[in-house]
Amino acid sequence: MITEKLQNAINEQIAAEMWSSNLYLAMSFYMEAEGYCGMASWLKKQSYEENGHACELASYVIKRGGKARLDKVDVVPNEFGTPLEVFTQVYEHECRVSKMIDDLVDVASAEKDKATQDFLWGFVREQVEEEATAAGIVDMLKKAGTAGIFFVDAKLAERK
Repeated sequence: MITEKLQNAINEQIAAEMWSSNLYLAMSFYMEAEGYCGMASWLKKQSYEENGHACELASYVIKRGGKARLDKVDVVPNEFGTPLEVFTQVYEHECRVSKMIDDLVDVASAEKDKATQDFLWGFVREQVEEEATAAGIVDMLKKAGTAGIFFVDAKLAERK
């Protein structure tokens, strides 16, 4: 059985994951309108992934006898700047998500809930990859400059 404190903390993370999903979807729409269809495709897939995280967290709460709740999801921005600015924001956002997941692990530890700690470590490991991927895209965009921007766009379109 999951504690109420931990259930509430995970439900907050569910809302945060849905906000992330909406953020990446808004970024996708923006990039498509700017003519970067590969980047838009990459961001749309990222949006779906964040939505999946919310569902995975909700299923976990339910399996542990708790109630998964989706609270109000705040509005996301809709203007983002250059591709480099967009992916810098992606990187910064992933760093914030990593901190939220770390804090959630701390709550599970304080509640002495080893099953939840184990479950959340999968998210901790994933965040290492998310930060590295976003940082790599930022680096690629910096190196590509204006002349290579469409190469990067085509490369990001390859994401499965």
